[in-house]
Amino acid sequence: MSVLTYPEAIGVGLLQGVTELFPVSSLGHSILIPALIGGHWKTDLDMSAADSPYLSVLVALHFATALALVVYFWRDWVRVFQGFFSSVRERRIETVNQRLAWLLIVATVPVCIAGVALDKVFREHLGKPVPAALFLTLNGLVLWIAERLRRGGTGRRRAGDELPGAYEEDVHPDILSDRRIVKLRWGQAVMIGAAQILALLPGISRSGVTMSAGIFKGLRHEDAARFAFLLATPVIGGAAVLKLPELAGPQGHGILGQVAAGSVCAFVAGYVAVRFLTKYFETKTMTPFAIYCTVAGLGSLAYLSLS
Repeated sequence: MSVLTYPEAIGVGLLQGVTELFPVSSLGHSILIPALIGGHWKTDLDMSAADSPYLSVLVALHFATALALVVYFWRDWVRVFQGFFSSVRERRIETVNQRLAWLLIVATVPVCIAGVALDKVFREHLGKPVPAALFLTLNGLVLWIAERLRRGGTGRRRAGDELPGAYEEDVHPDILSDRRIVKLRWGQAVMIGAAQILALLPGISRSGVTMSAGIFKGLRHEDAARFAFLLATPVIGGAAVLKLPELAGPQGHGILGQVAAGSVCAFVAGYVAVRFLTKYFETKTMTPFAIYCTVAGLGSLAYLSLS
């Protein structure tokens, strides 16, 4: 990557903040958009190029999006940490907060192991436009199948299907959602978390596959989205711990200002996106995103094959 300009950094930052949380794959778009634009965007933002810092830049933008999630869900994370420390202190897992904390922990383990083991392989061999377009198309099919199976009964609201009683009318919706989420079994939580491994493939959305797995296991759309966003935070944070130090070395020379500008944009875009999506999934489905990913993936494949 010869240079990272401010327009590129701001554009990729806004793109990252939105597509990380929408079920449409931020990594896939971060590879495809520069390739489709062409010119210096294609050469500057080429993840597969030798010694390119673009992946480290993307991790910085991911980290900014994770901060947006922390800010939006800060009350939830306070309850999660309280639940974790009280569980360790009392040596029990009984309350909603305690169980939610441990569900998040066990669901995060598979993707952490896979990320360390497979990240380099996936990045070097699949971090290119054509594979990204193929996986974006596949992502659309996964979202569509998840919705069809739910409607057909395979994953119909088995976790907390009952409506809240009158005594719960004054309880905050987030707490009600937590009560439904913690009815997941340990194995179900692990399978939902393990779905994030697929997001190592460029074009497969982390939030999309996690939500699809949650819906398949019986969660409502709003609960699946909430669980997916909570799960994404430690995974993105862990990746940042591993990759961000690279920007302090030669890879970050001359681009730290651009990275900072892009990170601010990613934070703002991510915060707006999560506010929108938490409301959206209270009444809507993933079908529009499934259509978009399929059309965008096939269209990108057609364009790239002709160019």
